[in-house]
Amino acid sequence: MKVCKTAGVALCLLCVPVIQGCIGVAAVGMGTGAAVAQDRRTPGAYIDDGLIEQKVHAAIRGDDLLREQSHVNVTSFNGRVLLTGQAPGESLRSRIIRIARDTPKVRTVQNEITLGAPSSTASRTSDSWVTAKVKARMITDKALNAAHVKVVTENGAVYLMGLLTQEEADRATEIARRVAGVQRVVKVMEYIE
Repeated sequence: MKVCKTAGVALCLLCVPVIQGCIGVAAVGMGTGAAVAQDRRTPGAYIDDGLIEQKVHAAIRGDDLLREQSHVNVTSFNGRVLLTGQAPGESLRSRIIRIARDTPKVRTVQNEITLGAPSSTASRTSDSWVTAKVKARMITDKALNAAHVKVVTENGAVYLMGLLTQEEADRATEIARRVAGVQRVVKVMEYIE
């Protein structure tokens, strides 16, 4: 019952822009409301994850050396942070990990940052294409709700996040493995009963 009240309050807050007459913001808010409704995280956890990502990105951008020499993607799901990308040395990678760990509400950090120069635009475009293909396959799969799985691709490695049953996790992994361009699949999910 408490979750329903929280979801109702969140939905009302998302509708405030309509009352104020800002249609563009309202459309985004309603899209977010629909995403929250499909998500297994609480509305609070959903919002916290967005804030975690913003805070870690801002801290990285605020560090001249990290901004200029590394490429890092930060993805948070239920307080679990996945770091992907590249850093030129161990000291910079450690600095990025420390930033993520020190961010409020972060429960765990999964470090997948490789040592090396930042990836090329072509590589990032290819990764985006792989992510789109994996999500498209999940959407058309009748045994899996694609809204429960977050997909991140970095350098051909596909990372799967979400709150999933073992059966859903296995199905998502199998779908991802069969997509052209996927070099490996890494499970970064939490299991539910």
